[in-house]
Amino acid sequence: MRIGEVAEQAGVSVRALRYYEEQRLLPADRSAGGQRHYPDSAVERVRLIQQLYAAGLASTTVRQVLPCVDSGEEPPALLDRLVTERALIEQKITDLLTARDRLDDVIGVARNPDPDCTHGQ
Repeated sequence: MRIGEVAEQAGVSVRALRYYEEQRLLPADRSAGGQRHYPDSAVERVRLIQQLYAAGLASTTVRQVLPCVDSGEEPPALLDRLVTERALIEQKITDLLTARDRLDDVIGVARNPDPDCTHGQ
């Protein structure tokens, strides 16, 4: 398949496919004229890469995960890294919820100021 076909079927830009190739996530063969050619499996591979990125994984982690998907093996070090990534996401969620709650408090005070408060007057 040519790059435009893969991009269209996978729902990504040609630029994204070039980036995936640069990051060694999506291999491509080259024709004598330098055009990229992908196997039919490239569309599913791109969709998987998109899912891994949507899960918040960096390219380096995605590059480690893909061979495991291909082989079906789960190296303990990689599994540990994914668990760590999940814990980081969980902490970000907690931090965002705390920030949201504080902002709700500020909004509440702004909507219903204490009549005895002279701050800002």
